Amino acid sequence: MSIAVETAPVTFTPGAVKELFKLKDQQEISEDFGLRVGVEGGGCSGMNYILGFDMKKDGDQEYFIDGVKVFMHKAHGLYLAGMQIDYQDGLNARGFTFNNPNAASTCGCGSSFSV
Repeated sequence: MSIAVETAPVTFTPGAVKELFKLKDQQEISEDFGLRVGVEGGGCSGMNYILGFDMKKDGDQEYFIDGVKVFMHKAHGLYLAGMQIDYQDGLNARGFTFNNPNAASTCGCGSSFSV
């Protein structure tokens, strides 16, 4: 019997992974929590990214990406497939950034997009 392994729809840069583990440690987040990656309506371009630690919910798919437990609602994969999450710590930008090949346009803040 073979087990199907789903490919995770998003990837993290090494900088993002390092920052996620740092945040999880600093905030003493339980192993029961995973990183929620998703989208929601709103923002200046029509949709906002969701990125934060959360408990698993009905309809979530669970992935392990570079040692990070990730929860994503099944329907959000359509908007996020192929997206890379990075962490910038420079003079011009600081924080998580989203490189989404599905976004037709993004706003100046980088956390809102349209398809």
